[in-house]
Amino acid sequence: MSERSPTACLLVIGNEVLSGRTRDANVQFLATRLGEIGIPLREVRVIPDVREKIVRTVNEVRAAFDHVFTTGGIGPTHDDITSECVAAAFDLPWEPHPEAWARLDRHYAPGEFNPARQRMATMPRGATLIDNAISVAPGFTIGNVHVLAGVPRIMQAMFESLAPRLQGGPPIASRTVHADGVMEGRIAEGLAAIQSRWPALDIGSYPYYRMGGGGVALVAKGVDAEAVEAASRDITALLRAIGGRPVPGEPPV
Repeated sequence: MSERSPTACLLVIGNEVLSGRTRDANVQFLATRLGEIGIPLREVRVIPDVREKIVRTVNEVRAAFDHVFTTGGIGPTHDDITSECVAAAFDLPWEPHPEAWARLDRHYAPGEFNPARQRMATMPRGATLIDNAISVAPGFTIGNVHVLAGVPRIMQAMFESLAPRLQGGPPIASRTVHADGVMEGRIAEGLAAIQSRWPALDIGSYPYYRMGGGGVALVAKGVDAEAVEAASRDITALLRAIGGRPVPGEPPV
């Protein structure tokens, strides 16, 4: 494995997300879990259920990132085209996967494993299954592309099945400090100085607003846990220096 951490991209596939019909709930989970195993999520794209767009985007991102994760589009209906599009991106036949077919055939009552459900057992030739402990129908890996369900509970189960097979780098450490009543304009210069002091870290500022007032959450992230702790102490000192009352952790909702 190279010294750098492997990188990841997430493709959220589905017209329902782009239309606002469905709120995507998978990005935060995947970003967090990938960070924990040392595969930072560097990019997220949301694309429609359009064959040419999916094929083109899969080929673009699989060449640019070590891992590509897709969510959505592997169910039994006509608009679930992710699997066949990934096969096309790899220029592979889209065909019944023997083990996936056997699992689903056993799962359904006689006569219920119909052509629509058979689509969920049809994959690029040579795909490696990703187990699904919730609803049986598996995801799959082909090359560096990992195809997961869109339903959050199922996606999470699939990811936990896949995670032991993913070789990551150092885990991403993260510390958050927030302070009510502090606006970004008051801490911008001091925060820039902290970023300069710790160039290998990602230092972020995230204002929040809620009933009764708002504030700012400041986050330090990186693979050097000691540096993250030191930067967090610098952030805390900065907030105190301007009269803020820093509190470790995310602000309450």
